[in-house]
Amino acid sequence: MNDDGGNEQWYFNTVTGKPELGKLSPVNQRSGPYKSRKDAENAWKIAKKRNEVWDEQNRKWNAWDRAGEDDGSGEGSDSE
Repeated sequence: MNDDGGNEQWYFNTVTGKPELGKLSPVNQRSGPYKSRKDAENAWKIAKKRNEVWDEQNRKWNAWDRAGEDDGSGEGSDSE
């Protein structure tokens, strides 16, 4: 049993590239927790997919921000 009440979770060791059951490695060498060994084994794939989603969200945010920039004219886009 460990300090999380016996509910062991999987982690991915970023140095060895291997999954670990429980917090075996130092915090700066692991990612997780993951629900299963398979998820821990796929840590790089999961991180890559999340990063792609976040990059797309950032791209959309930045495009929206640029579209709403003030052109300095003092007039809004709905002026008459």
